[in-house]
Amino acid sequence: MEYGPAPEDSSIVRNWLEARSGGFGHFIDGAFTPPGTTFAVDNPATGETISQATQSSAADVDAAVAAARRAQPGWAALGGHGRARYLYAIARHVQQHARFLAVLESIDNGKPIRETRDIDVPLVARHFYHHAGWAEIAADELPGTEPWGVCGQIVPWNFPLLMLSWKIAPALAAGNTVVLKPAEYTPLSALAFAGICAEVGLPAGVVNIVTGDGETGAAIVAHEGIDKLAFTGSTEVGRIIRRETAGTGKGLTLELGGKSPFVVFADADLDAAVEGVVDAIWFNQGQVCCAGARILVAEAVVERFTALLRARMATLRVGDPLDKSTDMGAIVHPVQLARIRDLVAQGKAEGAVIEQGDAPQGCFYPPTLVTNVDPASVLSTEEIFGPVVTLTAFRTPADAVELANNTRYGLAASIWSENVNLCLDIAAQVKAGVVWINCTNVFDAGAGFGGYRESGFGREGGREGMTAYLRAPRRAAPQGVGDLPEPVAQPGEAPTQSGGIDRTAKLFVGGRHARPDSGYSYTVEGSKGPVGLAGLGNRKDIRNAVEAASKAGGWGKATGHNRAQILYYLAENLSARAAGFADRLAGFGATQAAAEAEVETAIRRCFWYAAQADKFDGAVHQTKSAHVTLAMPEPLGVMGVVCPTRAPLAGFLALVLPAIAMGNRVVAVPSQTHPLAATDLYQVLETSDVPAGVVNIVTGPRDALAATLAGHDGVAGLWYVGSPEGAAMVERESAGNLKQTWTETDGARDWSGHEGQGRAFLSRATQIKNIWVPYGE
Repeated sequence: MEYGPAPEDSSIVRNWLEARSGGFGHFIDGAFTPPGTTFAVDNPATGETISQATQSSAADVDAAVAAARRAQPGWAALGGHGRARYLYAIARHVQQHARFLAVLESIDNGKPIRETRDIDVPLVARHFYHHAGWAEIAADELPGTEPWGVCGQIVPWNFPLLMLSWKIAPALAAGNTVVLKPAEYTPLSALAFAGICAEVGLPAGVVNIVTGDGETGAAIVAHEGIDKLAFTGSTEVGRIIRRETAGTGKGLTLELGGKSPFVVFADADLDAAVEGVVDAIWFNQGQVCCAGARILVAEAVVERFTALLRARMATLRVGDPLDKSTDMGAIVHPVQLARIRDLVAQGKAEGAVIEQGDAPQGCFYPPTLVTNVDPASVLSTEEIFGPVVTLTAFRTPADAVELANNTRYGLAASIWSENVNLCLDIAAQVKAGVVWINCTNVFDAGAGFGGYRESGFGREGGREGMTAYLRAPRRAAPQGVGDLPEPVAQPGEAPTQSGGIDRTAKLFVGGRHARPDSGYSYTVEGSKGPVGLAGLGNRKDIRNAVEAASKAGGWGKATGHNRAQILYYLAENLSARAAGFADRLAGFGATQAAAEAEVETAIRRCFWYAAQADKFDGAVHQTKSAHVTLAMPEPLGVMGVVCPTRAPLAGFLALVLPAIAMGNRVVAVPSQTHPLAATDLYQVLETSDVPAGVVNIVTGPRDALAATLAGHDGVAGLWYVGSPEGAAMVERESAGNLKQTWTETDGARDWSGHEGQGRAFLSRATQIKNIWVPYGE
């Protein structure tokens, strides 16, 4: 039997568009501006121009930012309950206009009405309801934080209204105001949302919408009046934004590309897994950043699974997005369609076998299955952003993990097996921010969404998404903080030893004392002249240290209890040598009392992080029924820490301890001017059973070593305390693999006091993996 037509009535939406046939202006300071220079907005399914939107000028962005700045103090002062009322009203009005928004989104974007009606718009309302709750309780649940101020937000064309809600809802709940730019291809639902903001009486300037192309986005990124940026889009643009914002002090969250694995084990329910593939890659025509674009199937069932998948693919209906029987709609724009075709052609030229369903003429692309594809093929490595999926067989679970992680991305993964223990084991090993077990593409406002590695950093949704729009109060940086002088590497004329046997301070790499590759040492000055020599580390020393840290991966798999025992042991051995460390600090110029106090602080810090090692845990998020959504904090991996100049012992441990307590391995650059407090720790580390490679210490020029760490693809996170210029350099150089960074001006924090420890350090040393586990019948 053939499907009959089931068209959706679009007359109300079309009448709305016709009434605005002159085009749309921006929404700034609570009102729509007159249309300016416009660009066409097309219906991708028909090719017809359905509206005109205004190309933003620099003056338009200035006006929007100024309006947001004026509105922000009053919006924050309104209080959590006052903001909650507005967010609740927005959620209610989204529901009241749900059908209108669903039809408009389908016309503008090309996705099937079933998806906009049943998935997108309900989730939009859910996000505003959820964040109305966060507005109400944030002061109690997230004390000691404040809003960033004015947030610049840039959303993509694949989920125009949903991505808007992911960004605007938490920003407003936290007390920020926003300037949002929708994608050039799909601005209409954002403009309709602006009308809802006016309809509920949202104070002028709290939400501002400016439309335009990439130049508009660049103007928002570069604007000095923006305090925090949130971007969803391609990894390439994410890198540009990371470089552009380096050193500006702006908050930044990036939700970027993906090449997510869809792993099917031999005992999986194959019929269910096939339906999962439909949701994973043919949902929204594959234009989903977390699409399950790489199917990995156990060799024992690959033939059966492939046959079932071919049969299911043949039944998919591609066509009119406003037909309620349509499975796949139109590709958003001819430019994107051409890109999909070009990538598939490249894959075919590499020897891949291409199988496709049917699709009508126009801006449509058929569901596509690719077999005989190598892991290095362009179709296996590049984000296609279309309805194209590769299929590869694996033999063992270890093979599956290796193939799953064979990507520079790390956004999501889907794992299918009737053995939940196996699923959870694989989930722990897959490098992805979201893992679905026996399901896929399940979303909820109560759970964070975001990736690892080149899929970006930060989370949207849940507690972790809310915290992205709040920050600790600003710390005043001291004036005149500049670069440190170059270490003096030639022999000096003053003695460095007051008596006794000379001590040589080497580097500490992989649990061993190592001479610097440079062959040089530099003079360490004290209050009364030189007090010793330290190794002049270089790029190769950092490389060796990162390699040693990479080999110590077992540390992250150890239990929190085991890590805690070693940190307690570290405190014990540090305490036994307290007098020697105090003498060392006094030699740098500290008073005896201050030196002893710093050593005592260091010991207590060991105890505090030992206590936290098995207590800083995750949560079970309240999301959809029949699911347990586990928010699991995981270590970043190999971290670089560039330590403060002052408090050379307490400052060093303030950064190293939280990192290793959470299971990271560290390459530490101690105080350039007073590194001997750190090199004296070598014997403490060795006698405290710290595994080789967990802590590596490279002394030498702070910023040169920091630059090497920032550019190293084997480093997943970097903390830097130094000059503003060095901070900008670290953030800029980190764009290569989009590592997470935390930079601070040297002297802005009292590293010997209570500011030198806290849960914020632990949060920055971890990333949240959200695991969706089916629960109940």
